[in-house]
Amino acid sequence: MFRQALRWRLAAGLFLAVALDTATQTLWKIGAADIASDVSLWQTLDVLANRTIFQVVGVLMLVKLVNWLKLLEVADLSYAKPVTSLSYVTVALASVLVLGERMRWQQVAGIAVVVAGVWLISRTSPADHDAPQAAPDAAAP
Repeated sequence: MFRQALRWRLAAGLFLAVALDTATQTLWKIGAADIASDVSLWQTLDVLANRTIFQVVGVLMLVKLVNWLKLLEVADLSYAKPVTSLSYVTVALASVLVLGERMRWQQVAGIAVVVAGVWLISRTSPADHDAPQAAPDAAAP
């Protein structure tokens, strides 16, 4: 039962990581498209601080951070990071569907490579609990 709950938590965390990254990148592009290219750094920072879309992006980044930390509690980095690279696929698809961008055959080939790599990684164990941890807890006896 515990193992199944852990698998659901892992799947939900991975899905959320990909979804949050896709939303963040897409909104960031939408917001950046409205910034003139000839403005100063200070004007750009002012736009970033005062536009709602960038505030939403900031909140999404914080949620992504919390999700990532929780995800790493149940999965090894060597498993989680490659699987979350599926966001390269979803961001590319969102750029076509939402932003009207075009995709070249090289990008489609790259997406196929990413999907194949994620499939291969997904065939491994998400966590090796028998392996030594990188940094032992200082409070442990």
